[in-house]
Amino acid sequence: MRIGVLTGGGDCPGLNAVIRAIVRKGADVHGHELVGFRYGWAGVLEGDTTPLTHESTAGILHRGGTILGTSRTNPYGGDADGTAAVREAMERAGVDALIPIGGEDTLGVAGRLSADGVQVVGVPKTIDNDLAGTDVTFGFQTAVQIASDAIDRLHTTAESHNRVMVVEVMGRHAGWIAAHAGIAGGADAILVPERPFDVGDVAASLRRRHERGRTFSIVVVSEGAVPKDGSGLTTTSGEKDAFGHERLGGVAVGLGQELERLTGYETRVTILGHVQRGGTPTAYDRVLATRFGVAAIDAAHEGRWGTMAALRGTEVELVPLADAVAEPKLLDPALLEVAEVFFG
Repeated sequence: MRIGVLTGGGDCPGLNAVIRAIVRKGADVHGHELVGFRYGWAGVLEGDTTPLTHESTAGILHRGGTILGTSRTNPYGGDADGTAAVREAMERAGVDALIPIGGEDTLGVAGRLSADGVQVVGVPKTIDNDLAGTDVTFGFQTAVQIASDAIDRLHTTAESHNRVMVVEVMGRHAGWIAAHAGIAGGADAILVPERPFDVGDVAASLRRRHERGRTFSIVVVSEGAVPKDGSGLTTTSGEKDAFGHERLGGVAVGLGQELERLTGYETRVTILGHVQRGGTPTAYDRVLATRFGVAAIDAAHEGRWGTMAALRGTEVELVPLADAVAEPKLLDPALLEVAEVFFG
């Protein structure tokens, strides 16, 4: 077969490891021809292809980002007949099947294509770890490590200046990064989208901490966290991407201002933003991404279309693509209960 590979949505550490694994197993073992579509679904629609060979994927295991580029293009945007457009593009490129690597939006498109009979096998990807169907997504551990390292560094400057440090991490719907990085970094408060917070309660917790002799505090907040009163601390650009998502940002700024007003403690804000996506993937993510890539090309070779590679416990299995685009996988409340032992 001639199989097309694409990466969609936000970039993510480990994408290149997946591409490399698909090519090595697909070409060297199964004898298939692999071709890459540049810039996600946009490349599919435009026929923007590049050969994927043993040579072209050498030396990319440790590299962040994606050698194929990515975009948030939606083939079904507006009233478009995405299935017809993708089918035509695949015919022009001589491609028999697709392996899209992406999150809820990219795999949502893959699911619709699969339901219409297009031969697709998916690979789950998101640093937010909020995709259903898999216990862990590659890129998550790298993002947590980056955030934890940042919190460690902020601890020293917070202690030196007797300040409250508010650290904003990614997480639109789910607080996995905030919870894991907060626990690992010894945060004194963790605010996540799953549990609306009361600014007054957070301020009171910080005051109690300082009354016991602590001179600084670290607050970790997900970008999608919201106050109980709906006071609108999070800012949005008002613009939406091709899948209807607003760009979030700024909850830490408003939160920091409120905490300083309510406590009187000098407060500083750090928004980690896209630094969480960049750079070299951790060893864990390289291994997981490699396992996903091998499982995906094996599934394609066996004709197990409409499936997705997933981690269940310690085993990589195939699950229906529909499982990936079900409701988002939200933070386990038990993990937040562990974190709360160390608050205040």
